[in-house]
Amino acid sequence: MSSNSSNFLVLLKTFTESLERAFAANDIEVLKADYDAARASDNDKKTALHQAFRDMLLTKTEDIPAIERFISFAVNSCRKDMTVATMPVVLLGDIFDAVTLDRAEQIFTYVENNVAIWKEECFFTACKHNLLRMCNDLLRRLSRSQNTVFCGRILLFLAKFFPFSERSGLNIISEFNLENITEYGMDGNEMAVDQLSGGSDPEVDGEPAEENKLKIDYNLYCKFWALQDFFRNPNQCYNKVQWKTFETHAKSVLSAFSSFKLEEHRASSTSSGPATKPSDIGGSTTAAAAANNCPMEEDQIRESGHFFAKFLTNPKLLSLQLSDSNFRRSVLVQFLILFQYLNSTVKFKAETHVLTQAQSEWLKETETQVYQLIEESPPNGKKFANTARHMLLREELWNSWKNEGCKEFKRPEAALEDTSSSTAAVAGGAAAGGAATSAGSGRPPAKRPRKPLGDLIRDATKQGKFYMGNSEITRLWNLCPDNLQACKGTDRNFLPSLETYLENPKEKQDPSFEWRALRLLARQSPHFFTLFNSPSYKVADYLESVRKKIQKDKLDIKLEHAIQEETAPTNAEQPEAEGEGLVGEEEHEQMDTELLKTEQLTPEDKNTHKTLAVTKAQLSELAPSIGRDWKKLATKLGYSADEIQYFESEHATVADQCCHLLTLWFDDDMDASLDNLAYILEGLDMIPAADAVKQMIALLSDKVEEVSE
Repeated sequence: MSSNSSNFLVLLKTFTESLERAFAANDIEVLKADYDAARASDNDKKTALHQAFRDMLLTKTEDIPAIERFISFAVNSCRKDMTVATMPVVLLGDIFDAVTLDRAEQIFTYVENNVAIWKEECFFTACKHNLLRMCNDLLRRLSRSQNTVFCGRILLFLAKFFPFSERSGLNIISEFNLENITEYGMDGNEMAVDQLSGGSDPEVDGEPAEENKLKIDYNLYCKFWALQDFFRNPNQCYNKVQWKTFETHAKSVLSAFSSFKLEEHRASSTSSGPATKPSDIGGSTTAAAAANNCPMEEDQIRESGHFFAKFLTNPKLLSLQLSDSNFRRSVLVQFLILFQYLNSTVKFKAETHVLTQAQSEWLKETETQVYQLIEESPPNGKKFANTARHMLLREELWNSWKNEGCKEFKRPEAALEDTSSSTAAVAGGAAAGGAATSAGSGRPPAKRPRKPLGDLIRDATKQGKFYMGNSEITRLWNLCPDNLQACKGTDRNFLPSLETYLENPKEKQDPSFEWRALRLLARQSPHFFTLFNSPSYKVADYLESVRKKIQKDKLDIKLEHAIQEETAPTNAEQPEAEGEGLVGEEEHEQMDTELLKTEQLTPEDKNTHKTLAVTKAQLSELAPSIGRDWKKLATKLGYSADEIQYFESEHATVADQCCHLLTLWFDDDMDASLDNLAYILEGLDMIPAADAVKQMIALLSDKVEEVSE
């Protein structure tokens, strides 16, 4: 550790002396030679030289031109790969922390003028976060009201430095600054009435100016400043109650503006104007007119204008603020911005944020009135109104870009431009030649004849397809030759199994759960037709009993199959006992009594509901009737291609493969039954196999009746 420290100090001393010589001679090669001659790793040399730059910079805080030359020298060292790419920005951050705000504003000019350097490939990726951090540190030191211009320069620099699509500089989800609250109020409930005239003092002229007075009371004061809350959060206007409040306040304020017209400021009227300048009361205004009687020139207006981010809300100042043209323009432009947002399509607006027809018409009429008031406000009212229209139109373009996902702006490559230009030239020449030919003949170019509809239909029929007159409809219609067969596909079976549907707790919260459950029960289980006899029986209890009974039947079938497989070796030569695999009548009666808890079942219902269990031997008898179509049946039953391949690999004959499939289906599927099997075989047009299943059902039913008797 001590050797590393001593090595660093030696390198630091060497590079500090070399840096002073190289900077004095303005020769980067001197520093480069000493850097290459040093015996150390690149990481150690870069760290030592980096520290030498930072130490030397702090000795030049008073000489701004020297600081700028030193930063440029550091940029050259980065290009020579002697220091890391972030070092120039680190040096700028150090100097901004070490100087006053006045000097920082002067040094920031260097940062603005060299934005092309920071956007170079070797600097941008490494320095963008450091530059953003440096600018944010400066903004935190500045006052938004006292250092407005410097703050704006910093924000403009960031806008030039980062691409438009930089996510950190975009208000992606269109949020509003809800913390910008305007506080207003007064102790009393009434305020003094101020009489304002257009440009002359009634007492000085000796006659009251009754025709151009503006009465300002506490009600108008509250309505005026209450509008700032709607400008702060425009989404309030989509509420019906808030909209009525906004509409009432806006009418009152605009009516006050219309009743008190502002006149052009002239030098002759400056002596009789108010003693307090509006620029001293928290508003923004222009200086007095020039000594001549002509309106103020644009340069004078630009030089004398003062901007304040927030206006004072003292009730006694409202009369003077309303007589200030810049203050009035600020409020009217706020109206225009709000109207544009309410009428615009914003991607992140809620579905309920929609204006009614009456509200849209009111906004249109009020917008016309606002523009008229802006044109009447001196100086250069019409020009200011046109400028506002132009800026709001550009804002619509930015809003559309934002709705499309803020796509990145890219300049087209030169190669693409050359290729496109040459292609366009060739195409243009060909088009010109064609135009010349047609012009020489005096006739328009002949159109390609369309093929008759009958020929199109005939050609499609020869190919075994349909022609519907529209390319997209034709494509959809020809996806499957047999539309009815396409409707029977397994991918169109969206019904859940009855047991799964009854066990889903989320579905039970749906009011239509019971109706859907009964529909599934009628489609997938015979319990629907045998067990629901009592009018007073609750549907919810009935469905719960059915669910338990299905589980019980499934367990009984599995247990029976397990017993049969165990006894099969000993009883292979003996005929199966009549009624083997059937559930006894006493077990059914006991299960019905416990699960359904009702005495409404008749003996006929109980006998009808008995499950027709199938043995493995009976499935072996059905397998030959299905034959080689067992793969189609397996696909319909929901088995994948891998499972079908497994059945083929396990058994050599088709009958054994089909028997294995049926055995597995009856074991695993709770809806497996001979009735369902017959129904599925009929749907697959396997009529002989379906008839064989029906014969077996009839045979087993006769056996059940004999056992019951």
